[in-house]
Amino acid sequence: MSNALDYDAEDPLTSTVKPLTNSTITVRVIKSFPYRNIKNIVFSDYDLKNKTSENLLEDSLAHIRNTGAFRPFRNVEYDTLKVYTHAHGSKTVNLVINFDHDDDWTLDTKDSTKKLVDYGIGNETEISLFKWDDYVTFKANPQEKW
Repeated sequence: MSNALDYDAEDPLTSTVKPLTNSTITVRVIKSFPYRNIKNIVFSDYDLKNKTSENLLEDSLAHIRNTGAFRPFRNVEYDTLKVYTHAHGSKTVNLVINFDHDDDWTLDTKDSTKKLVDYGIGNETEISLFKWDDYVTFKANPQEKW
């Protein structure tokens, strides 16, 4: 079996078949919680052992600024990264955001020393990118609009 710092080629799962220096992660960019405006960024060959949450935020914001498909998402000041789900883990019932684990699954985007692997992020992890104030407002009254 593998540990958190290597990969497992004998009994592979999608979360352990690739080394952490060559992982695939999905960043779910959330523009609006009530209207469920979400667009995914898939980072392939992402280095979880050497990249920090600050690097992931910068890479995500650069992708939003430079990709035409994200033009409608550019008017939000994204400031928070939070794990939505780990590979082979249970998913939340809410399709927009995971309301659980605010303390331990929210990444510190100001910390340039803690690596992504230190947050428990592995291959095939989904991470939400959003504005914290919008999240707090939606969590207080989670009504979806159409």
